[in-house]
Amino acid sequence: MNTHALGKLTAAMLAAFALTACGGDNDNDTAPPAQDSGFQLQLLHFADMDGATGALQNVRPFSAVLAALRAEHPDHTLVLSSGDNYIPGPRYFAAADDAMNPVPGVAVAGNGRADIAMLNAMGLQASAVGNHDLDGGTGEFATIIGAEGNYPGAGFPYLSANLGFSADANLSGLVRQNGQPLNSIPNGLAGYGTLEVAGQRIGVIGASTPSLGNITSTGDITVRPGSGGVPALAAELQPAVDALTDDGIDKIILLAHMQTISIEKELATLLEGVDIIVAGGSNTLLADDNDRLLDGDSAADDYPLSFTSAAGEPVLVVNTDGDYKYVGRLVVAFDDNGVLLTNRLDDSVNGAYAADDAMASALQGTVNSDVDTIATALEEVLAERDGNIIGATSVYLDGRRSQVRTQETNLGNLTADANLWLARQYDANVRISIKNGGGIRDDIGYFIYPPGSTSEDELAFYPPAANPGAGKQQGDISQFDLEGSLRFNNSLTIGDVTARELYQLLEHGVAKVEGSAGQFPQVAGLRFSFDPARPGLRSQANGDDIDQAGERVRNLTVVDDSGAVIDTVVQNGELQGDPTRTFRLVTLGFLATENASNGLGGDGYPFDFPVENRLDLESEPVTGANAATFAAPGTEQDALAEYLIANFDAGAPYAEAETDTDQDLRIQNLADRTDTVLP
Repeated sequence: MNTHALGKLTAAMLAAFALTACGGDNDNDTAPPAQDSGFQLQLLHFADMDGATGALQNVRPFSAVLAALRAEHPDHTLVLSSGDNYIPGPRYFAAADDAMNPVPGVAVAGNGRADIAMLNAMGLQASAVGNHDLDGGTGEFATIIGAEGNYPGAGFPYLSANLGFSADANLSGLVRQNGQPLNSIPNGLAGYGTLEVAGQRIGVIGASTPSLGNITSTGDITVRPGSGGVPALAAELQPAVDALTDDGIDKIILLAHMQTISIEKELATLLEGVDIIVAGGSNTLLADDNDRLLDGDSAADDYPLSFTSAAGEPVLVVNTDGDYKYVGRLVVAFDDNGVLLTNRLDDSVNGAYAADDAMASALQGTVNSDVDTIATALEEVLAERDGNIIGATSVYLDGRRSQVRTQETNLGNLTADANLWLARQYDANVRISIKNGGGIRDDIGYFIYPPGSTSEDELAFYPPAANPGAGKQQGDISQFDLEGSLRFNNSLTIGDVTARELYQLLEHGVAKVEGSAGQFPQVAGLRFSFDPARPGLRSQANGDDIDQAGERVRNLTVVDDSGAVIDTVVQNGELQGDPTRTFRLVTLGFLATENASNGLGGDGYPFDFPVENRLDLESEPVTGANAATFAAPGTEQDALAEYLIANFDAGAPYAEAETDTDQDLRIQNLADRTDTVLP
C-alpha cells in the first residue's frame, strides 16, 4: 500500500479513537466526544452497482471495508445507496437459476434477487430509485423488492419524492406513507422518511431523474416534472424537505439519481434545508488527493463538493464510482441548529475507500459471510454459462460506455448486423438496423495497461480470455459474454419509416453526443456523417429547455450488404427525393414503443407512432435459425447468438478490429476527419 493510503488509514483510525474516547468503559459505546463539538454523523454511501462482470470480485472486499468503517462509529452511521443497485445482466439473470434456491437470503430464485440479498446482508438502510432498478419493468421490480415465501425482499425502502407509484398496478401495494421511520417499511416505496442515529432523527429523501421515462421501463409510474429543467425538479422536491423540517428535523440527506452530477450540483444551490446530496447514475469518482485509487482510475473532482443552499447554508455533494469499487465515506458534524460545520471536515478521513483486499486488510475488515456465500453461488452459475460457447472472435469487441455512446464500434456493428440478419428471416425486405449505443453495457474481451503505464493511448486490447475451468478457449464468445454485453435483451421490432423520419431518428441519435448519451446509434444497412459543431435536435418533450431542429446529419445513404449505395436520403444537410418514401427497418422494441408521458420512444427516439406495419419478433412464430436456446427467440441476445453460430466459430472467428473515428465508415464524425466516403 502506498504512503497516501497509509496516511489516510492512520488518520481514520485516530478519528475513530477521538469519537469513542469519551465513551466510558464500554468498548461499544460510541457517543460523540463532547456536547459542544456538535452532533457527528458517518455516512457510508455507494451507487451504480449495476452489473459489470468484475463487480462480483469486488463485492467481498467491499463488504469488508464497509463493515470496518461502520464498526468505527456503529451508533453514528448511516448506510445509503443512491440507486441502480442492479441491472439486467449475467448476475441478475443468474439469480433466477434453480441453483440459487438453497442460498440463504435468496431462498426463492428470481431475477435480481441475489443483488438485493447482498445489500440486505450489508445492512443497506435506504435507496433512491435508479433507472436500472426499473429496467425489467414495474412487475419485475415488484418481485425483486417484495417478499415471496422465504425470500424477504428488500430489507430497506426505495425512495423517490418525484415519482408517483400509486397508479401502477404492480407497485401500488408497496406504497407507504411518507415521513415514517424507514426501518419500519422494508419492501416499501415512499418519497421520504427518517432514520434514527444516536437518538436524533435524520431525514432521507429520494429523487430520480425526470428523464426516467426515456431511459427505462416506467409502466404507469408518474414522473415529475414533465418539463422545466432543474428548477422545476427542485420545486418538486422542496415540499418533501419542508415536511421534514416542519416535523422538527434539521439534518436532511437527499439521495439523488440524476445520471449527470451537474444536476445534483445545481440542486444543491436551489434547495433549502438539504445538508448532503448523494449523487447517483453518473459513476463520477470524487476523491481526495490522499485517497488511493484503483489502478487506472482518476478522480473527476474533490470529495466532498461544497455549495451554498438557497437559504445560504452549506451543502455537500458526494459520489463514488460504481460496481462495488469504492465505499464513499463522509464524517460530518452539525451544530445545535443542524447546520453543517464545514470547518470540521477532514480529508484524511473523508473520501473514496478502494474496495480491495489491501484496504480491507489495513482496516482489519472481515468479509461478510452471507455476501461470500451469495457471490460464490452466483459465480458457480456464471461459470457454467461461460462454458456455453456461442462463437469466436480474434479481436477485442468494443462495448465501452465511452465508445458506444459517441462513435461507431465493432461490437455496435456486429450486434446491429445480427439484428438485421435475423430480421430478414422474418421479412426479407428489411434494409436498415438501428439500435441505441446505451443498450450495449460491456465489452467482449479485455484491455490492460502495460506495466508502468496509466495512459489510455497505451492500452492493449485482447479478445475474450480463456476460462479453462469452464472449457473456454481464448477468443471464445460465451453465453455469459452476450448476457453481459446485451444485458437488457430487448425484443426486436420491424416497421416502416419514411425518409424524413429516418433523417430525424439519426438527428436525435447524434444530438447529445457531447454528453455520451445512450441514444447514440449503432447501425447497419446505412452510412451517415454528422457535424457536432452544428445545432443538435432538441425537444421539450424529451426534457430539453427548447424545441430546436437538428442540423447535424450532413449525408445519409442506405446501402446494400456490399456497401453499395441503394438510396441517397440526405446530401449536404438536405433531404433528397420524396420525403414520404419508406424503408423497412429493424430496431429495439424499447425504442419503437411510445411513452405515454411524452409521445416518444425509448431513449427519446422520435418515431412516428404508431409504427407502420409493425412486427414484434418475440411475439411471432420462430422463423429461421434457432440453434441458441438460452435467450427468447426474437430478442437481441438471441439474434447475436444465432448470427455468431451461423458465421463465426473458432475456425473462422470474427475479425473486424475496432477502428479510430477517422477510419469509421458507417458513422463519420466530421470533427475527426476532413474526408467522407459518402457522396
